[in-house]
Amino acid sequence: MTIREVSERYGLSTDTLRYYERVGLIPPVPRSGGGARDYDPASLAWVELIKCMRSAGVGIEALSEYCRLFQQGEETLEARKALLVEQRRQLLERMGDMRRSLERLDEKIEHYEQDLALKERALRGG
Repeated sequence: MTIREVSERYGLSTDTLRYYERVGLIPPVPRSGGGARDYDPASLAWVELIKCMRSAGVGIEALSEYCRLFQQGEETLEARKALLVEQRRQLLERMGDMRRSLERLDEKIEHYEQDLALKERALRGG
């Protein structure tokens, strides 16, 4: 699959895909005879993983470390798991922060809705 096809399939720019490969977020993508990137199923799996992890807020550094550990082989299983467990903990923390922010926003919106309702009643003479 060409870089353009991967870009369209996953909603990532070709520059982003090249960057992910350059900084080690995905292992080197196989090349065609002419030197163009030719994404195979393993490369696509990495793109999917990185896109998912970035959407979850996992940082470039953590993802680079994960990829580096993966490439070292089976002896890094515990380290990879520990990295993912820590990223999960951080995500849960961010989700809690976001939930509290959402609750505060809901309170503020409710306050404004009550004010508007009072003003409408006053305008109607009630």
